[in-house]
Amino acid sequence: MTDEPTTDGGSDADLTVYWHDRMLDHEQPAGAFKHPSTPIVAADETHPDRRERVENVVATVEHGFPEESRFVEPERASRETIERVHDAEYVDWLEGFCADGGGRIGRTTTGANEATYDAARVAAGAAVAAADHALSGRPGVPYALCRPSGHHAQPTQADGFCFLNNAAVAAEDALASGADRVAIVDWDVHHGNGTQEAFYDRDDVLLVSAHHDHGSWSEYHPQEGSLEEDGEGDGTGYTVNVPLPPGTGDRGYERLFDEVVEPIVRSYDPDLVLVSAGQDAGTVDPNGRNLVTRGGFRTLGSRVRDLSREVADDRLALIQEGGYQPSHLSFATLGVLEGVLDRLVDLEGYGHDDPMGWLDEPTELVDEWLDEAIDHHRAHWPIE
Repeated sequence: MTDEPTTDGGSDADLTVYWHDRMLDHEQPAGAFKHPSTPIVAADETHPDRRERVENVVATVEHGFPEESRFVEPERASRETIERVHDAEYVDWLEGFCADGGGRIGRTTTGANEATYDAARVAAGAAVAAADHALSGRPGVPYALCRPSGHHAQPTQADGFCFLNNAAVAAEDALASGADRVAIVDWDVHHGNGTQEAFYDRDDVLLVSAHHDHGSWSEYHPQEGSLEEDGEGDGTGYTVNVPLPPGTGDRGYERLFDEVVEPIVRSYDPDLVLVSAGQDAGTVDPNGRNLVTRGGFRTLGSRVRDLSREVADDRLALIQEGGYQPSHLSFATLGVLEGVLDRLVDLEGYGHDDPMGWLDEPTELVDEWLDEAIDHHRAHWPIE
């Protein structure tokens, strides 16, 4: 692991959190966890994308970094900004669907209520504000605390609890504002398929997505996230998918950064680094099977901050994606922010540790999968 941050309260960067409580009003439909109701489940369970997730992250920031952080309410993303990524017909459908009360979208795991479209516009606006903050050179690490998440949302449809692709909208806005190249590092445990779809044939946005090998299913989620999906036309090589096996933990993600993320992003030399920061690779997440701890996320935060300093003049923005065990999401996100801000928070009763990190990583299996990914992507990038 990288060197531990300082514990003396000093910090070389402040934190600006783009957040609006309108995002709490979005609700997914009840059912059997994320699935539709069934007669064999007597009591419907709250959908995993529930408001407590981000309420807990707000508490994490307020308690962990009371002097280093400030909250800023973002403007809603405009239609013009949204339509740089999403087709107008889809945006019209989403607005109308929510105005009519929403509901579950077919038999998928995704649904909306009357507040979802507006909440999604606020979330996209938060991502745009964070990217603009990073490009402007203003002090403070920008963090868009987004709900709904965005990286599954495709240009023409919702997908995977996502409606507007926050990272893609932010990247497009950055390009429209003068950036030449944007790198998106997506460590959410699920494939950033919507982000991939938005930029698959282009070389002005690099996507590096590390995720479980879920594959594709139906027209709802056609992208596979496989090694072979590495772009087309001008975009060939600029989609870097890294499937990871269940059980990948702190050591595996550090090797991912050592041998894939850092050399590729360095070679790409972006003007801005965006992070699709989904902490559902955490050790007890119900929508993932990986084992990253608070300490592992601390390392990810530190590594991506150092990388952005090296290649993008410290132009870095974090954009919240998944993370569905509400308590562990707080520990995991605390770790990310500790790493980014170079500060350890000594939690009473917990210290610097993760109380939920107790399983061992299957090292040999993780290395086999990473070896395969490295071998594939070296056809396009200077990696060992």
